[in-house]
Amino acid sequence: MSAKAISEQTGKELLYKYICTSAAVQNRFHYANVTASTDWDRLIQDYPWLQTQRLVVKPDQLIKRRGKLGLIGVNLGLQEVREWVKARMLKETTVGKAKGILKNFLIEPFVAHTQKEEFYVCIYAAREGDYVLFHHEGGVDIGDVDSKALKFLVGVDEKLTEADVKQHLFAHVPEEKKEKKSKMFSFFTVVTKNGVYVLDMAAKIDATADYICKAKWGDLEFPPPFGREAYPEEAYIADLDAKSGASLKLTILNPRGRIWTMVAGGGASVVYSDTICDLGGVNELANYGEYSGAPSEQQTYDYAKTILSLMTREKHNDGKVLIIGGSIANFTNVAATFKGIVRAIKDYQTPLKEHEVTIFVRRGGPNYQEGLRVMGEVGKTTGIPIHVFGTETHMTAIVGMALGHRPIPNQPPTAAHTANFLLNASGSVSTPATSRTASFSETKANNDSTPAKKAKHGIPAAKATTLFSNHTKSIVWGMQTRAVQGMLDFDYICSRDEPSVAAMVYPFTGDHKQKFYWGHKEILIPVYKSMSDAMKKHPEVDVLINFASLRSAYDSSMETMQFPQIHTIAIIAEGIPEALTRKLIKTADEKGVTVIGPATVGGIKPGCFKIGNTGGMLDNILASKLYRPGSVAYVSRSGGMSNELNNIISRTTDGVFEGVAIGGDRYPGSTFMDHVLRYQDTPGVKMIVVLGEIGGCEEYKICQGVKEGRITKPVVCWCIGTCATMFSSEVQFGHAGACANQASETAVAKNQALREAGIYVPRSFDELGDLLLGCLASSVPHSSLELGLIRKPASFMTSICDERGQELIYAGMPITEVFKEEIGIGGVLGLLWFQRRLPKYACQFIEMCLMVTADHGPAVSGAHNTIVCARAGKDLISSLTSGLLTIGDRFGGALDAAAKQFSKAFDSGLIPMEFVNKMKKEGKLIMGIGHRVKSINNPDMRVQILKDFVKQNFPATPLLDYALDVEKITTSKKPNLILNVDGFIGVAFVDLLRTCGGFTREEADEYVDIGALNGIFVLGRSMGFIGHYLDQKRLKQGLYRHPWDDISYVLPEHMTM
Repeated sequence: MSAKAISEQTGKELLYKYICTSAAVQNRFHYANVTASTDWDRLIQDYPWLQTQRLVVKPDQLIKRRGKLGLIGVNLGLQEVREWVKARMLKETTVGKAKGILKNFLIEPFVAHTQKEEFYVCIYAAREGDYVLFHHEGGVDIGDVDSKALKFLVGVDEKLTEADVKQHLFAHVPEEKKEKKSKMFSFFTVVTKNGVYVLDMAAKIDATADYICKAKWGDLEFPPPFGREAYPEEAYIADLDAKSGASLKLTILNPRGRIWTMVAGGGASVVYSDTICDLGGVNELANYGEYSGAPSEQQTYDYAKTILSLMTREKHNDGKVLIIGGSIANFTNVAATFKGIVRAIKDYQTPLKEHEVTIFVRRGGPNYQEGLRVMGEVGKTTGIPIHVFGTETHMTAIVGMALGHRPIPNQPPTAAHTANFLLNASGSVSTPATSRTASFSETKANNDSTPAKKAKHGIPAAKATTLFSNHTKSIVWGMQTRAVQGMLDFDYICSRDEPSVAAMVYPFTGDHKQKFYWGHKEILIPVYKSMSDAMKKHPEVDVLINFASLRSAYDSSMETMQFPQIHTIAIIAEGIPEALTRKLIKTADEKGVTVIGPATVGGIKPGCFKIGNTGGMLDNILASKLYRPGSVAYVSRSGGMSNELNNIISRTTDGVFEGVAIGGDRYPGSTFMDHVLRYQDTPGVKMIVVLGEIGGCEEYKICQGVKEGRITKPVVCWCIGTCATMFSSEVQFGHAGACANQASETAVAKNQALREAGIYVPRSFDELGDLLLGCLASSVPHSSLELGLIRKPASFMTSICDERGQELIYAGMPITEVFKEEIGIGGVLGLLWFQRRLPKYACQFIEMCLMVTADHGPAVSGAHNTIVCARAGKDLISSLTSGLLTIGDRFGGALDAAAKQFSKAFDSGLIPMEFVNKMKKEGKLIMGIGHRVKSINNPDMRVQILKDFVKQNFPATPLLDYALDVEKITTSKKPNLILNVDGFIGVAFVDLLRTCGGFTREEADEYVDIGALNGIFVLGRSMGFIGHYLDQKRLKQGLYRHPWDDISYVLPEHMTM
C-alpha cells in the first residue's frame, strides 16, 4: 500500500524539519508527547516551557473532528493539562462506529487568536497533479470545509506561485489582507513571513517512497486507525512483507472472531471479505489479509502459522472456520504455497481440533491440482475437516458453505484440460509448417493494429484504439524466462505465425541469446544489454513488457518512451512511488503511449497476444477458451480477479474478446474509462465488463459516459469493497488505491450510482456470472482439439545450418545463393561462424589469413607431430589431431591471446610504452610479439602482405596502429620482437569486427572471448598439416626415431649409502 496516515506529531516534525529555515512558522518543534508511562517530572525537565506557557492538549491517534468531540483542552495550565489527561488516559471512547482506548496525547503551546484569524489549507494529490484547497475561515464550527473551500490544481511538474494563490484562492479575502494572507498561506510553498502558527495537522505519506526518502524520514511509525489496536503479529507480517518480493498483508479486526481468512490476491481478499459481510459475518470476521506475488513455501508457512496461532488462542462456542481462498492465480505456484500452509496445519493440528476449526479451500492456478490434493490429504491424516474445491466451484461459494448458507456438496470431478501446447487450428498432429520454425528475427509489417498518431508539436498524441493483434511484437525487460515461455506457448496454441516476443532486454549481462520452446522445437531469442540496441534491431516492436523492479521501472519506462515505435507499455512492478508514476503518466499522455500498470499482471487478447503471466498456465488458457476470441471485453484493477473473470466469462458467455488489469495503484497508467471507450469503439466487442473497487472516482466517469450516450454497448459493472462501510475502523485493503477518502469513493456509493445510470449491477459478486448469462446468452460451439506432439527437449541446438528442406541452408542463405553470389570460402565462414553476410573485403581478408597460416614448414611443433604420426603408420585423422593438439599460446594459438591483451590495453587507455612496461613488470610475455627467425631486418612477408591489404580496405585500424606502436618499442630492444603473423591477424581481426558495421561492440568482444580467432589459425594450418601427412605417405617415409646425438641426457649421479 502507498498512502499511510501518520500521527500529527510526526507530520509536524517533518514539516518543521524540512520547511525553509526562514519560513514564517513560529511554533516549530514546540510539543510534548504523553503516554501512560510518561514521567511528568522528567517531561517538565525536558520541556521547561510547559510551566511558563498556556497549553493545548489533545489525543494524537488519527481521530478526526476532535474539537466537535470535546477531545481538545484549550488554554490550560500545566496542572490542568495533567488533570485533563488523567481523566481520559486509557479510557474507552467512541468515535463514530469505532471504539478505542485513548493512550497517546500531544501538548502544544496555546496560541491566542480570534476566529477570523484562522484559515484552512489542504493539499492532496490526484492523478493530474496536486489540488490546493483554501478557505478564509477555520475552527471547529466550520462544517464541511472541503465543499466550501476554493480549489486550484497545480499540475504535475508545475510550481505554485504567489500570483496563483492571490488570483485563484483569495477571492474572499479582503484586499488589504491579501498580501499578509498570501505570505501566511504560502509557508506550505516556502515563502517566508513572520506570524504563522500550525494549529492542527493531518497527513499521509507515500510509503512506497521510503527507499528514496529514508534518509529524511528516518524510521516512521504508522499508527493504526482509531478503534483498532496494533498487534505484534501485524508488525511481524509487515516485516516479512518488507523483506520479500511477494505481498504479505495482515490486519486483525476482531481477535475473538470465529471467521478467519487466508486469501491469495489483493482483489480476491476484498471479494471474500465482502461476501462474508454480505452473509452477516461482519461481527465475526477476525482478520483481513492477503498473500500474493508468488511467495515461497517458507513465507507462506510463516504467514499461515501466524494466523493459526491467533485463531487458536480463544475458543468460540460455535467453533471456528478458516477460509483458504483465492482467485485463479496467474503465476503463483499453488502447490508450493499450499505446502507451506500444510506444514503450518500439521504443526497446529492439536489446537485446531481443540478449537473445532473447519477449513474450506478453493483455489486455481499453476499446479493447483497438486496443491488441492496435498490439502485434502492433510485433512485425512490429521482428522481436521477440510473441504477442498477447485475452479469448477465459484470463487466465493465456500463462504456460503462455511457460514451455513448453502450445503457442502460432494466434490464434483475436476474439469480436465490438457496443457499440451501443440494444438493446431486444423487439429493436425503433423509437424508445423516451415513458417513456424523459420528465423524469427526477420521484421514484418504489422497492418492489424491501430498505432498512435504522431502528435503535432505541443499537442498530446492520440492513443491507439487497438493495442494488440496477432502480429503484435514485444520486448520483455528483465530475465523473465518463465513469463516469456508462457507467452510463446500461448502464441503457439493460438496458431500465430511467429512468437510475440522479439527480444529481451537485461542490462546486467552482455548481449546473448536465450533458449525457449516454440511448440516442441527449440528456438533462440536475442537478449540485449541496451534498450536502444533492441529497438534498432527490432523496428517492428511496438509493445514493452516491463518486469523491472520498483526501483528501476520508472527509469526504464521513461527511456522506452523516447522510442516512437512503442505505443503500449505494461509495467508489472508494484510499489513505484506515486510522484514518479504521475510523471510517467504525463509523459505517456504527451507521447500517445498507453500504459498498463503499474502493479499489474498485464492483459490478454485471446487468439492474439498476452502480456507476461496473464491468464496463468495452459490448462487455464484452454479451460477459459482464451485461445480464441469471444465478444466480451473486461477491465479490472486486480490481476488475480481478471483471471477469475476469464473463468466466469468463459462459462457464461461466448468468451473473452480482450481483458486488461490496469493495476491496483492509486494512479494506474490507464484508467477504466480509457479501456471502456476503446471497447466501445471496437466492432468485435458486444458487451463490456468492469470490475471496479473501493477508492477513486473513475467509475463515475463510466456513469457519465452512459448518460451522455458516448457508451452505448451493454456494461456490467461491480465495485468490490462493500464491506468497508460495515467496519468500525478504516481498513487499507491489499491494493494501494483501495481506500475511500470520502463517501463518494465507497463501493456502496459507486454501485448505487452505476445502477442509477442504467448500468447492469449485480447484487453481489456471487451473482456476476448469472447477470452475464442473462445479458448475453449467445455462445460458440464447443470445438474439440486433438493432441499434438509432446514437448521433448532437443539433444542440442543449431542456429547456423539447416539441411532438412529442399536445399542446404547456411545461416538462412540457401546453398544455391551461396554459389550465385560467389561469396567464397570467406563468405561461407562468415555465415557459419558469425551468422551474417560479411563485407567483401572481410571475406577476402579471411581467405588471405587462411592462405598465410596454411603452413610454415616441417620444423614447427604442429607439423613435426603430424609427420611423426604419419611415419608411425597412423591415419590422416590421427595425424592431423596430433598436430592440432600442439596449438596453444606458444604455438599458433596466440591470435586470441594477442587480441585480448592488446584490446584490454588499448581500451583501458594505456599508451604503448605503459603497456610494455606493465607486461614486463608482471613478468608476462606479450602475445603476438616475437619470432624465432624473422626480425625487423628480416621481415615476415606474410605480415607485410596482410598489412598492405588491411590499410587499403579496412574502414579504420585503431588496434593495429596501437600494436605497431608497441612493435616499435619492442624491436628497439631486440630486433626479433616483431609483431608476428599471429599477433597481426589477432589485432586486425578485432578491428574488422569492431569497424565493419556488422557487430555491436559486445558481439565483437564475445567472438574474441569464445575463441573465434584461434579458429582462423586452426582452419588454415589444418591445410598444411594434411599436406605434410600426404607428403610423408607419398614419400613412403618409415618410422621416425629421434637421433641420440640430438638429445642431452642429464641423469642424476649414482648415490651409495
